[in-house]
Order: sequence, then C-alpha cells, then structure tokens
Amino acid sequence: MMATNFASIRVHDARHAKVTSHMRDWNATVYHRVSNPQLEWGLPVLARLPLDGRELVLDVGCGTGRLTERLIQRLPQGCAIAIDRSPSMIATARDYLAERCRGHVGFAQASATALPFAGVADAIFSTATFHWVLDHDLLFRNLFVALKRGGRLVAQCGGGPNLLRVHERCRGLMQEAPFAPHFDRWTTPWEFADPETTARRLRAAGFVEVETSLHGSPVAQPDAASYREFVEAVICRPHLSLLPEPSLRDRFLDRLTADAAHDSPPFELDYWRLNIDARKPR
Repeated sequence: MMATNFASIRVHDARHAKVTSHMRDWNATVYHRVSNPQLEWGLPVLARLPLDGRELVLDVGCGTGRLTERLIQRLPQGCAIAIDRSPSMIATARDYLAERCRGHVGFAQASATALPFAGVADAIFSTATFHWVLDHDLLFRNLFVALKRGGRLVAQCGGGPNLLRVHERCRGLMQEAPFAPHFDRWTTPWEFADPETTARRLRAAGFVEVETSLHGSPVAQPDAASYREFVEAVICRPHLSLLPEPSLRDRFLDRLTADAAHDSPPFELDYWRLNIDARKPR
C-alpha cells in the first residue's frame, strides 16, 4: 500500500510551480548553514507526531530538508513528501536528501495553499512555514483536503508577537531616507496568528481535537556577523527585496545590527512559536 501511494504522489510532483511574489527566492545555501534554530524548534514538534513507521507524511515547508531527514528516520516502512514553494529550497532539499533517504522521499514544489494532493496523507508535519502564508483559512482547508480520514496535522510556526522588536525597527527604517521611497508598495508578508484565532480557523476547516498554544523561544546570535547574516537570509528578505542597490541593503542591515548590539542580551531575536495539533475526522 505504501509503495502504491508513494508512486501516486510522485506523479503529481509540482516542481515547476512559480513563486508569485515580489520577493527574491531564498538563498538556500546560506539558510541550510544558519538554520540551527529552526532545526532545534522542529525536533520537539516532530516528537509530538505519532507515527508507527509505515505512514505517508507531507512535510509542508521542508526548507533544505534537514528536518525532513529526521522525519524519514521515523518512517522505515513509509515515506515523506518534501514540499516547498521556493525553487532553491526544493532543489537543495533534493540534493541533500536524494541519497540519504533514497526510496523514502519524494519532492514537490508547491504552495501550502495549493497542494497537489487530496486524501493521500496519513499526517502533515510543518515547522517555521505557516506564518509565511497570509490566508490561514485557505491554508487549513488545503491541508484538510490533503489528509486521509483520521490524518493528523502537527505543526509549529511564528505567532503572536513573533520578532516584534526587529520588525518595529524595520518599520522605523522604512520611513527614513534613503529607504522610504522603496517601500511605497510594501505589504506585510506574514501572518502571526494567536492560538485562539488559529483554533477557530482549524475548526472552521473541519479539524477536530484541536490544540494550539504559544511560547517564547528567543535566539541569541553569538556576534554581530552571525546576527547580520541570519537577519539577511531569514528575517529581512522581504525588505531587502525592495531595495534595488547593494549599498542600500548593506546600510539597512548595518543599522539593524548596530541597534541589536545594544539589546540585553545583545543580538537576541525575540521569536515566539505557535504550536498546532489537530486531526481530520475519521
């Protein structure tokens, strides 16, 4: 049964989907190197996912595949489909996982709000992704459709006051010269929902046994260079995409890094994680 399902999923590999946003694609090489916080947050989330080792699991927002590899280690007779909207992320995940997880992994470049699957997944796993989706009602409806009856959703993303300090600093810079003229078409690319709103949305999509919670998970970078690289690759990609010149992008990052040096502790990122557990009715 698992081999049949796996083959069926691979037929629908959406590797040619496009990123429909003004943002540049991720720098997956840098992300793979600096994403230790995302890996560390994700391991407890993965531990919450009940598996007997034979399931087909969708990893929605797989990034470069570091957590997907850990997921597949729990699926000795099953498989995972690594899904990401970003062309560079899915390409890097292919390179990283193809040999390590041969026979147990498929790949799909697709948006979380337009998954090319219906009624096939025993479970959906996702970390550090859903806050990049603005329409959570549509997101949860798509996840619900992709699951089999009784399938589970176990996820974590940014929520509540996630990264409030750095985002407020960015908003201030966006109103200053020489940056302000480039942000006249700025739209917020994140949805940092609270647990209560998320629970309502999940139930409206049809999920049952819904549990949501929020906790702080700050990350302190060791020095200015590490902070700057992380902010550039992970947090401020939407802002930097609107700055046309490297010199402007450098000045924007330099200002953020200089301000962060005065925080206590210095170079700390005020992350908040929204936990999601739910099930599709049997």
